[in-house]
Amino acid sequence: MRTQIAAFALLVGVLGGCGEREATRQAHRQTPNPLLQPRRLKETSPEEFRVRFETTQGTFMVEVHRAWAPTGADRFYNLVKNGYYDGNRIYRVIDGTLAQWGINGDPRINAVWQEAYIVDDSVTHTNRRGRIAFAQGGLHSRTTVVFVDLRDNPSLDERYAPFGEVVDGMDALDRFYSGYGDGPPAGDGPYQARAEALGESYFAEQFPKLDRITKAEILPE
Repeated sequence: MRTQIAAFALLVGVLGGCGEREATRQAHRQTPNPLLQPRRLKETSPEEFRVRFETTQGTFMVEVHRAWAPTGADRFYNLVKNGYYDGNRIYRVIDGTLAQWGINGDPRINAVWQEAYIVDDSVTHTNRRGRIAFAQGGLHSRTTVVFVDLRDNPSLDERYAPFGEVVDGMDALDRFYSGYGDGPPAGDGPYQARAEALGESYFAEQFPKLDRITKAEILPE
């Protein structure tokens, strides 16, 4: 009898453990990726915060000033906080002019952000070397793509509002691979629409030399 009771208890324990593991797996499957829900990522950023970018060319630090461009700062904060830029390729590098990223490796994520526009901020600070701003294709069209000025670019001040600047590690950005040049039709670099549709597979197959962001994180205050 004791042997039967012990065997039964062991069976219950095993089944219980299996049940717990299955429940955990179900919970993980049911937890939505926050990056697939842009409308929920609308947290207001701190007035100032720093982001550390680890890349294939080294580490650099961005200091964000919300007062410069509050809408852009808020969007950037939410993207970084939720891991959007992790793994991004630095897909557009115009040598000595700018370095640009913001296309996710997952095409599903790109698809839901393509129309998650934010309104334009007023340009309060010039685009000088080290400043970071959102790229845009027209009025109120900013989504996820950002660029850093590799030189003073005052000609961009009519449209692009810097929300922060690189305060350490600018040499890492200067080393980003620029051999592919600009995208079509200006050059032979990545075609942004295809990159958004295909994600990392497009970069890996056709532009393998592009550098990438391995990790972006907001530093504690």
